[in-house]
Amino acid sequence: MPSFMNPDDIRSIFASAMSRMYRKEVPLYGDLMDLVRDVNAETLSGNEPLSNQLASTGELGRIDDERHGAIRVGTAGELAGIRRMFAVMGMFPVGYYDLSVAGIPVHSTAFRPTTQSALARNPFRVFTSLLRLDLLEDRALAEQCSKILSGRKIFTDEALALTAQAEAEGGLTEPDARHFVAEALETFRWHSSATIDLDTYVQLHDAHRLIADVVSFRSPHINHLTPRTLDIDAVQKGMPDRGIAPKAVIEGPPTRNAPILLRQTSFKALEETVSFVSDSGAVEGNHTARFGEIEQRGAALKPAGRVLYDQCLAATRAAVRIGAQGENAADYMAALVENFRHFPDTYDEMRRQDLAFFRYRPVAAGPIADRFDSVDSLIVAGHLAADPQTYEDFLPVSAAGIFQSNLGSDAQNTFTQSANQAAFEDALGVKVADEMMLYKETEEESLHQALSHLGQTHLLSAAEHVG
Repeated sequence: MPSFMNPDDIRSIFASAMSRMYRKEVPLYGDLMDLVRDVNAETLSGNEPLSNQLASTGELGRIDDERHGAIRVGTAGELAGIRRMFAVMGMFPVGYYDLSVAGIPVHSTAFRPTTQSALARNPFRVFTSLLRLDLLEDRALAEQCSKILSGRKIFTDEALALTAQAEAEGGLTEPDARHFVAEALETFRWHSSATIDLDTYVQLHDAHRLIADVVSFRSPHINHLTPRTLDIDAVQKGMPDRGIAPKAVIEGPPTRNAPILLRQTSFKALEETVSFVSDSGAVEGNHTARFGEIEQRGAALKPAGRVLYDQCLAATRAAVRIGAQGENAADYMAALVENFRHFPDTYDEMRRQDLAFFRYRPVAAGPIADRFDSVDSLIVAGHLAADPQTYEDFLPVSAAGIFQSNLGSDAQNTFTQSANQAAFEDALGVKVADEMMLYKETEEESLHQALSHLGQTHLLSAAEHVG
């Protein structure tokens, strides 16, 4: 029987190859990586509790390698093919995101590892969006887009063959896995030549710039690759010093002592020269799509925490509107800080109020003689530790804000939702995993294991009520 390469290792090889390719294609990404590396090193050297926390939860080793990418596909067949390809790397669709709330005609999922051990090995994620031609008012243009997309092939023959081989045999040997990575990378490569003429491109661009980006090229090029920082405020402040112009505001919650969910910033998309099809030879034009992004991840929130988070964010967005060029950014950030005063800013208080997900671990070497009457009392006595689970997913409003910045505007828009998860899953070929259930299962399993280790199995009934 052949020896198959672990999907986690295939994912790590692919993520590294993707990073090298994108650094070559977008040199500013390399500058961004240097900045993030410097900020992370400085943050860790000056914050021993944070360093210890990351080490105890197994996250310290993954920080430098951590990335998320983003692509946009045009058809159900492309989305299903991407799902099959990522499955070979141990990445599965988690969550459904409706970006029509920001006037962006896509809905999305995140392909990522789903187990704690796989996330610790390499938490590479790809936020993958499917174009929604059903939202276009110009039906003739929608039909034209559909026709253009039906004629393209985004996977190499070898990538398809190796994907099918992995499905049939249960994995890939190391030589086949490395061949697979090389072939899969071609799907995400940038091509500076469009598959359509300039007039058609202008039509698509005028309908929506994102539509032009999805439809005009022969592959769903990676449009950003995002490192994780431990201090996004320092990165935002340091970007201009490195010749990088940041977007006006950091998306997500404000600066906090106990970070929650996801904070993101970016530099605006590059204007790149593109050759368009013409009867008289190639015609040059410009296209704006690829950009740089940075993220800081905090604790994953439970449903009650998400409700409170959404209330704080909605109150801020209702109070202050950011203009297309970043007007009112300072007022927005001030309002954000004020509204989030309602959200507890210590992990212990979040745990007590049942607002966030935690992972429990025993501090004592083995069973303890005393019989404790609650999980809280074990924590207070120093026998049990509760570490916040890192939020591994995305936020629709923040993603939309990054997309808007990518499209040339920092304006914040609110539109009617047009969610259609059933149609998305039909295109995908499977149901997306519920991210809340993944966090819940991790919390409950870790508490069961910790209580068993400590000889406090009488508290197991408290596993679902640990706040």
